[in-house]
Amino acid sequence: MNMKAGLAASALALALAFAWPAAAEAIPAAKSHHGITYVSGGIGHDEAAAMKAAAKDYPLSLVFAAGKHDEYLSGVKVRLKDKAGKVAFNEVADGPIMLVRLPEGRYTIDATRHGNTLQRTVRVPAKGDRQVVFHWPV
Repeated sequence: MNMKAGLAASALALALAFAWPAAAEAIPAAKSHHGITYVSGGIGHDEAAAMKAAAKDYPLSLVFAAGKHDEYLSGVKVRLKDKAGKVAFNEVADGPIMLVRLPEGRYTIDATRHGNTLQRTVRVPAKGDRQVVFHWPV
């Protein structure tokens, strides 16, 4: 490796080292609902990138969008019911991405925007993550 390439690689590594803590700080504070930890946000490019990077630490990622240009949404009411039909989670998304840490199992998710509810069923794994996208037409 020549000196210029070595300096460029060192500069890139240094830039990434300083960029990572900034991205980690962009994640909104975690909240809790009946023992279920979640993070909601993703407004703005930096926060959305940080949320997507953090998704690996949460078994369930929810993404909310609308229209033909997939505009990101906030203010979506989210309700998760377990396989017995019991409501396990009921919160409003502060942004277009919601990360939820909940026990392994099968859940029904109701996402409501302006009175229009979309429903999905998902199996949340013990390890790994599952992403569910909710998209409302115009």
